[in-house]
Amino acid sequence: MTLSNADKKHFRAIGHQLKPVITIAEKGLTENIQAELERALNDHELIKIKLVTADKTEKTALVDEICTLTRGSAVQSIGHVLLLYRAAKKQDPKLSNLVRFQAK
Repeated sequence: MTLSNADKKHFRAIGHQLKPVITIAEKGLTENIQAELERALNDHELIKIKLVTADKTEKTALVDEICTLTRGSAVQSIGHVLLLYRAAKKQDPKLSNLVRFQAK
């Protein structure tokens, strides 16, 4: 899934208000982490993930793996934080970060 620059800008503005909901550390993408990623993306559509990695190459590989696994798009990656987006099949206005946090 590719996002336009306008979409990325809009998502970054919303993402600025978010806190990381998942931390991926030394054990990597375990089954539990994968299940939590699926749940979070289905509910919130736009999430922040904290990545605890040793170096930049490892972080890049992990971001690529997450995007492939979740069928999501990396909106932004700064430091150890990844902003990830995937459109929900059925958007819940009470849970979706795109509805709850409209960029001003």
